[in-house]
Amino acid sequence: MQVDIKLDPTVKETKVIIVTNKMDQQVQSLMKRISQEQPQVLAGFLGDSVALLQPEEVIRIYAASGKVYAATALGEYTLRLRLYELEERLDHAGFVRISNSEIVNLRKVKGFDLSFSGTISVKLSDGTSTFVSRRYVSKIKNCLGL
Repeated sequence: MQVDIKLDPTVKETKVIIVTNKMDQQVQSLMKRISQEQPQVLAGFLGDSVALLQPEEVIRIYAASGKVYAATALGEYTLRLRLYELEERLDHAGFVRISNSEIVNLRKVKGFDLSFSGTISVKLSDGTSTFVSRRYVSKIKNCLGL
């Protein structure tokens, strides 16, 4: 696939044109991703205030006590989206689900400890450790190229 970008300072709105000789799965997938692009900002609630969280600020997102939380370096925020909605919304190259109740930002992972039998321990940049559930171990290994 060839990608061309033309910069024009007179253009007021970005326009994407796909030129192809046939409509195939790759073109359909590309069109779907471009047309359904959602803003990556997350609304995090802390008490009575709302903060706009950039995905790169988020260390991990987890569910506990029926609520969903986003952990950042500045604190933990409550989110009003479910984990599966966040998983679909966030960048798949940067965020990965490690259990039924947790998604981690791969850019905030310090390391993985594979010494435990059958499980993987994840050390995050804020000093916390969490575990990949057995169900997601093969997914993480594929993601890491192990």
